[in-house]
Amino acid sequence: MISMCTSIYQIAIDGTHMLSRTMDWPSLENAPIYLPRNFKWQTRFNHHTYSNEYAIVGGGNYRGMRANVSDGVNEYGLCGQKLTFANGARLMSERNADKTQLAAFEFVLWALGNCRSVDELIEKLPQVELMDDTNSDTKYGYPELHFAFADKTGRIVVIEPTQNPMRVIDNPLGIVTNSPHFEKQLDRLKKYVEFSPAFLRGNVPLNTAKVTTGSLSGKSIPPGSYSPGARFIRAAYFKERANQPADESESLVSSWRLLDGVTVPKNTDHQPTYSVYRSATTSESRSFYFQAYNQMTVTKLQLTDNLLKRTTPIMYEVSNQPHVIDLNHSGDLE
Repeated sequence: MISMCTSIYQIAIDGTHMLSRTMDWPSLENAPIYLPRNFKWQTRFNHHTYSNEYAIVGGGNYRGMRANVSDGVNEYGLCGQKLTFANGARLMSERNADKTQLAAFEFVLWALGNCRSVDELIEKLPQVELMDDTNSDTKYGYPELHFAFADKTGRIVVIEPTQNPMRVIDNPLGIVTNSPHFEKQLDRLKKYVEFSPAFLRGNVPLNTAKVTTGSLSGKSIPPGSYSPGARFIRAAYFKERANQPADESESLVSSWRLLDGVTVPKNTDHQPTYSVYRSATTSESRSFYFQAYNQMTVTKLQLTDNLLKRTTPIMYEVSNQPHVIDLNHSGDLE
């Protein structure tokens, strides 16, 4: 099964950091959830029980001691996402009681529950191993995923399980799709944009909103397909050309419009996956925005101080039905 998610990171003029994405899957399985501090869950690899230190809001689901977080933000503003990684993962097999051994799809849940920042997550990576199901208690196959994480400092990284400990790639461009060889995708992008000297040197300062010069002279037009490479190019190209949003509200609008260009329509006669939802997380306000494929409205869940007092998890019900405001029946035209 091929999933075709796309991730886009934006930095607003007022310092807001927003990490957005499409979630492409055959069916809608996630909803907004709240997981409290000290939330206990069991890994499907060896049924070891973990207790998360920090609270999370995001997109996922839970049932009993099993939980899943595909994208979210924790109480310290660390944002994370998991995306399919086509033929790039190198998962571990042998049990080791001295390591934190997880199924790949549990990594975001663990990271947001136990790390305050990108730097802290990187420090803890040597203790983590992502496992296949060769010696697992529960059979779940060979899930190939990679991950995007960002925080209030403006640092955004891609984490790839292509080695052990996992590889960390700083990503000031702020775009992630599904193909391995991140550097090759950047190299292909040179055909469409002109990178800034700082980007080419590898020393882009934190919170740099644009990493290209804006010059398109002699450059090619982005491709229109939904392949990972085409979506990567299209998302980067239009993000670099778009106005920098002023604040969180404008960041959400900008994110949604940029995601429009990479949202995969439902076309089950030709492919099983489509963009079942899109979401965005904000580090500063600790907010999670969610919109299912059939929805016209956006749902917001904010990790407020009041919500942090709650000690039990919540999975919110969000209708996947269209909501349209009919002005002819609003009362104004009667």
